[in-house]
Amino acid sequence: MTEKLSKHMSIQIKNFLEISYDELEELNLKAKAKVTQRVDEGELREFYLKYLEQEKALKAVTVAFSDLEGRFHMLDYDKKFLLKSYDNLTFDGSSIRGLTAVRESDLRLEIDWGSFRWLPSDIFGPGKVIVFGQINDRDGSLYKSDIRGLLKKYSNDLWKKDKTELFAAVEIEGFLFEGKNAEQSFNAQEGFKFVSNGGYYHSLPKDPLKVFIDKFAEAQRAMGFENEKDHPEVAPSQFELNYNYCDVLIAADQIQIYKLLARQIAADMGMTASFLPKPMTNINGSGMHTNISVCKQGQNLFYDKEGEDNLSPMAWDFVDRLLSNALDMCLVINPSVNAYRRLDPHYEAPNQIMASAVNRTAMVRIPLGNAKSSRVEVRTVAPDSNPYLCLYALFKTGLEGPTKPEFSKSNRKIGNNILPDNIYTAMEHFNASSLMKELLGKENAEKYCELKEQSANRCPKDLGTMVKTEEVLFHHEVTNQYIWKRF
Repeated sequence: MTEKLSKHMSIQIKNFLEISYDELEELNLKAKAKVTQRVDEGELREFYLKYLEQEKALKAVTVAFSDLEGRFHMLDYDKKFLLKSYDNLTFDGSSIRGLTAVRESDLRLEIDWGSFRWLPSDIFGPGKVIVFGQINDRDGSLYKSDIRGLLKKYSNDLWKKDKTELFAAVEIEGFLFEGKNAEQSFNAQEGFKFVSNGGYYHSLPKDPLKVFIDKFAEAQRAMGFENEKDHPEVAPSQFELNYNYCDVLIAADQIQIYKLLARQIAADMGMTASFLPKPMTNINGSGMHTNISVCKQGQNLFYDKEGEDNLSPMAWDFVDRLLSNALDMCLVINPSVNAYRRLDPHYEAPNQIMASAVNRTAMVRIPLGNAKSSRVEVRTVAPDSNPYLCLYALFKTGLEGPTKPEFSKSNRKIGNNILPDNIYTAMEHFNASSLMKELLGKENAEKYCELKEQSANRCPKDLGTMVKTEEVLFHHEVTNQYIWKRF
């Protein structure tokens, strides 16, 4: 009896899946490749269901989705339950601010099997994988406020029509502050506290910011991001990690994963990773420079060796449409009260509605490129924008939006017009825009603007020179139901 008991005691009680970072990278790159190679969704579903059934060390599947403002939500489903019920997953949408009304609360989650990724166990815990879910209405149709689903459909429709592909790469800046949940306990008198005073490119190797960046880069690499470079940014305690361009939907998903990884790694270190556009005045804010290109049958449609700045006429038409409709979509790419602090011309703010190869205050920059890398860079995007809504608006506007004479070839580089310096002006332009109503649907556009107005009305209308408590606490990425109702 004693021998038998001793044998049982020697067995590991919890034997959940933990995969090395090298193997994670290999698995996730293969998963990513299946999507870019357009493997049939039915084939993907069969492949991953079989894997889930055979891998005994997996305990749960995290199903992720985003609301209209872009806040990230996750549900953990027991693996055995999910195998039986993956085609009938439901959740209460009325519990998420602005997603559904109470009378229409029940929504469905349809798993997007192409988004299946393996997770670093030291960050997410052992025995878990993650997938993104498409939000469906009660009848199984795409829910009107699921912008990820809208972006996926738009991208797929272009591919089916004539093999057009949309690509994006983003440069997401953020800040690292002392203390856990620093945003939710923020007050204007004390402000945020830097963890590092090191500067652009030259922080010490074991500076807290550099240690954070190293851990972050390792996890990002393991998730299949295909890292390029990472470094402290211009402002103290500011960071940026760059990675390779990819399919537009994967790019949007990676923005959500990027923020999630940063926040969890920072929390593990007793700190806060913040993606507020301008959490502190008198220093540079954070942007999400968005590089976009369009290809067809392997050819970059934006490149022309003989073209102006090596861009094709099609690419310049794309730029002209973005500039023509910049005021209409400013609320989409700068969605918070705090975002308009960043559009301050004293800190290289990209607030001029113009295009330039050299002027970094231009809304659109034309980076140096070749047949493979030619692209346009939209510098006005804030890191707190809904990535699905942002990319959908940029591509659909650039490809299909109307143009205005003042942004023709002769004056697109002059920069006589600037973006709004406050959210109320941005809301006026958004509400008056027929393009935004057409792009999002009238009901979505109204719902989105209503959410922005609710938050703005809880903040001082005059930005002033000090970051106010309310613009942080009631920011859509910071607030929760408890904080919202506490006001």
